[in-house]
Amino acid sequence: MTGTTGFIGSLLLERLAASGEHEIFTLQRASTARGEMPAANMAKTVFADLLDASAVKEAVRESQPEVVFHLAGVSAVAYGYEHPGEMLQANFTGTVNLAESCRSRAHGLPHFLFASTAAVYGNAPVPMREETPQAPSNPYGVSKLAAEKYLRYMQVAYRFPVTLLRPFNTFGRRDHANFFVERTITQMLTGDTVKLGDPTPVRDWLYAADHVDAYIACFEHPEKSIGESFNFCSGTTVTVRDLAEKLRAMTGFEGQILWDTFPRRPLDIQVLQGDASKAKSFLGWAPKVSLDEGLRRTIDFWRKKLAATNELAARS
Repeated sequence: MTGTTGFIGSLLLERLAASGEHEIFTLQRASTARGEMPAANMAKTVFADLLDASAVKEAVRESQPEVVFHLAGVSAVAYGYEHPGEMLQANFTGTVNLAESCRSRAHGLPHFLFASTAAVYGNAPVPMREETPQAPSNPYGVSKLAAEKYLRYMQVAYRFPVTLLRPFNTFGRRDHANFFVERTITQMLTGDTVKLGDPTPVRDWLYAADHVDAYIACFEHPEKSIGESFNFCSGTTVTVRDLAEKLRAMTGFEGQILWDTFPRRPLDIQVLQGDASKAKSFLGWAPKVSLDEGLRRTIDFWRKKLAATNELAARS
């Protein structure tokens, strides 16, 4: 597995480790391999920077994976506008190095599950289906589509057993409050002013547990998932403004929401809505957690986390 120190990667690692059925290796850079991370107690660690092709090949040789979950990369859309080269290297070159190392391993090919994104569709007609033409409108989407295209080439040229995973907007983070849902919640719980961006985009939200379930479904049904791409989404939408107002009501926030407090993104996707009927048909997957229930869980988590942080600060 790669990306186990990240949002979905850490949750997926916990799920796989809890079954007790798998020998798990995590691929980490030395600079991100921290002993307190969950991976330290749930899996063996091999070290390599994904941009170092020879080091990646050695890590694959050492671990000899039968299945690869590739979740590592740079995922903050806003970051890509300022650092497009870094994003392209991490998301494209890193994927190429890992996939080519897996292709050349000694005894057969793994099932390679690649965490792509709904951002590959750009401002396409909705609802977006797997066959919807892809025209990404930001560096993040471009980097992921480039990786998808290379993996498709490998599939055709070498029968490389890849599955392309395209989740829509996911929430329920436990460590980072710099994405919309978590940023809004933490501001509402800690202050009297919430600063947000453009209120007009429409988004299709997926709770983290359903996101992980989707990846597990692909893993457990390789005969149905290899060679395929899948959307993972709820199929329902809400505007950014309406979601903020929903969070206001759920948190009891009585302060002010300030919109357009940072520049709008060029070519930002205005409406992002998916169709996950293929995942339901092939894999039997459908989201189980409603938007309201997922938001309640996320609010409860951050309320407790912030309270614990404040208590610790008061004692020190």
